[in-house]
Amino acid sequence: MSRQETARDRRWIALILLCVAQFMVVLDAAIMNVALPTIGQALDFTESNLPWVVNAYVLTFGGFLLLGGRMADLLGRRRVFIGGLILFALASLAGGFATNSGQLIAARAVQGLGAAILSPAALSIVTTTFRDGAERNKALGIWGAIAGSGGAAGVLLGGVLTDGLGWEWVLWVNVPIGLAAAAIAPTLLAESRVSAARRHFDIAGAVSVTGGLSLLVYALLDANSVGWGSARTIGLLALAAALLAAFVVIERRTPSPLVPFRIFRSRTLTGANVVGLLVGASLFAMFFYISLYMQQVLGYSAIKAGLSYLPLALMIIVSAGLASQLVTRTGFKPVLAAGLVLIAVALVWFAQIPVDGAFLPDILGPSLLAAVGLGFSFVTTTIAAVSGIDDHEAGLASGLINTSQQVGGALGLATLSAISISVIGSSHAPSVLTDGFQKAFLAGAGFAVLGLVATLTLISSRDSRAHVALASEMAPEPSRA
Repeated sequence: MSRQETARDRRWIALILLCVAQFMVVLDAAIMNVALPTIGQALDFTESNLPWVVNAYVLTFGGFLLLGGRMADLLGRRRVFIGGLILFALASLAGGFATNSGQLIAARAVQGLGAAILSPAALSIVTTTFRDGAERNKALGIWGAIAGSGGAAGVLLGGVLTDGLGWEWVLWVNVPIGLAAAAIAPTLLAESRVSAARRHFDIAGAVSVTGGLSLLVYALLDANSVGWGSARTIGLLALAAALLAAFVVIERRTPSPLVPFRIFRSRTLTGANVVGLLVGASLFAMFFYISLYMQQVLGYSAIKAGLSYLPLALMIIVSAGLASQLVTRTGFKPVLAAGLVLIAVALVWFAQIPVDGAFLPDILGPSLLAAVGLGFSFVTTTIAAVSGIDDHEAGLASGLINTSQQVGGALGLATLSAISISVIGSSHAPSVLTDGFQKAFLAGAGFAVLGLVATLTLISSRDSRAHVALASEMAPEPSRA
């Protein structure tokens, strides 16, 4: 085997490592959902504090992603990736040893910070390692298959670990994986960063955008507890808006901005981030409400609810691989549009759930449809968001699309929770719960329809066709005997 072929093989092995790390990050956003009732009893959580086991992770993850992406570009992608892995693993270890609610919430916040550092670094390494076109599409198809199934696998693994070993293992499972990945990374990943002449860290921009995004996510997550019209919610949203406005002013004046706004001249990149936000809003809450429906209405145990996600996780893997091939042949715009249609139809189907529902028609059917839509949309938004981006801005582009998806998820969960709670109130009656979940699923379908409109109007058809042409140019020639 030639040296060039060996290097190519190492790239695909390195991709597996990066995908495992991203899988762990996505998994951890969902794995706690099934374990929450057990954790609440073990650590004496109040009903109002319990959601913050999930929210603390989402808050720091969404708030620090842009900063993490730019750190990867400036400080070295491999270095930042390894640092994020170690921080994530240590926070997971501390969380498992928590003896009260405050310790666990703090550990989850640090976990989110570690995820925000390693996730954009991992994606930017993928985009700089594989050439734009068919090769990168294949790599991102694998990335999307493994990472995209993390949400469903998180619910499955959460049920198995909670029932089998105890809630602590929902956190401790990350420790050997994270530390092993950090140890292997130097042998598989080459270091890359922006050239020394261009390195400059925009402190004011970093503080303002991180503070603004964190406050925005916090306000959205907290609104259902204190009320959307409360002085606290309005004040937090106003402060978040002020910080983000200050960020825009700072970025326009600084010579080396954290986010050069010229990057948004790419219509496709801008459109991909808008669509990514709407996909996050429509789908992230789906897992939450399916879990509640199965356990609170149908009476499923934690492990049965988790196992019910297995077909969905497998279908995401299949559809993500198919999506990468379709993008190479037809471009990202038609594949993304098809994915959003499937998501909308699946969520409308979920909105028909009855009180005496059955697994096959009411859960499995729409789950498989949603899984295909998620595989199509997750892979294609990522491909579109990094397509044509220069290597020195790969971390920035990766941080942007991750931020859009996470902020979208927080927005969707907050909005859908407000809608369902307005119907459910304090009732525990299965019929009332079902009615509230139906309304939430229908609202999620509305976000998917908005995503479809954004795809058709904001994603450039010319860029999509150019991507097909580039992929065909870079396709390897068939070997001759």
